Amino acid sequence: MAAVKSHQAEAFLKALDRVPGAVLFYGSDAGLVSERSARLAQRLAEREQGEVLRLDDSDLETDPDRLAVELRTIAMFGGRKIVRAIAGRRVNTNMLKPLVEEGNLEGILIVEGGNLRPDEGLRALFEKSANAAAVACFPDEARDLDAMVGEVLATARVKITPEARKALIARLGADRALSRIEVEKLALFARGKPTIDEADVEAVVGDAAEMALDRVVMAAGSGRTADALSECDRVIAAGESAQGLIAVLQRHFLRLHRLRSGLDAGKSMDDVMRTLRPPPHFKQKPIIEQQCRAWTLARLNAALAAISASAMAARRKSAMETLLAERLLLDLGTLNNQGVKTGRPNP
Repeated sequence: MAAVKSHQAEAFLKALDRVPGAVLFYGSDAGLVSERSARLAQRLAEREQGEVLRLDDSDLETDPDRLAVELRTIAMFGGRKIVRAIAGRRVNTNMLKPLVEEGNLEGILIVEGGNLRPDEGLRALFEKSANAAAVACFPDEARDLDAMVGEVLATARVKITPEARKALIARLGADRALSRIEVEKLALFARGKPTIDEADVEAVVGDAAEMALDRVVMAAGSGRTADALSECDRVIAAGESAQGLIAVLQRHFLRLHRLRSGLDAGKSMDDVMRTLRPPPHFKQKPIIEQQCRAWTLARLNAALAAISASAMAARRKSAMETLLAERLLLDLGTLNNQGVKTGRPNP
């Protein structure tokens, strides 16, 4: 059995000979859960000379036994099947338990879960089984971001000055998928240049689209649900992804949770605000402080659970992602109304 902590995940992914037959990725960073799941599946498929198969609840509606059949059946053309499953109503602890505990499956099982508590059945199943591992995926620390930046730029064959690298990492957030997109966008912008400098980072990372997304999350965090829905319609009409919006909401509420935890531990608002990376824009700082004082940890936990569930649902049913994002904004407004409104910021 193995409970792999977030900082141990990269080493776990590299040691393919020690990867068991069933692996669960879980945590508050949905983008990182998806990225690590995809990376492990690809590496295992190359080693096993097999194919990667993705299944979720919708695939089991008419064939509830399909997941078990795929994992217990020898691949027709050789190699081993790598089955990526998204946890949900059907892909749950009861369904997975006999497969995880059985061991010696013909295929390899990789499950993407949400932000699971230590006492939740799915996480406990993978952590305690001799044939499985549970890998935590939580927001990146600076060293993780630095490694990701180095990987993306090396692949693009682009160099970066130390000053620009520092500025870039300071602008990256808590969601791995969004951070990687920003770095890839920067590498594409700098194609043909010998070295990326600070001006390039300033020009590319944190553009108008990001500010539009910020207007949605600031309205949502302040209890201005009508404004949040209106801004949501605008950014989606402009071509932004509803799943991307949900990821930005998750990043914002994780920051609020971190701040509120510091306040409840006895730290001052100035002290906890200084811990934020990237630091908030000076115009947003007083709004974030108001939100932090208004949201309790209990309601922030509920908000993060709702966001995580919406992110997973949007990945499973991408055709409904806009509706799911709008429903999430309504749910956050309801949670906010359980406390003191934070008020409308000055324009």
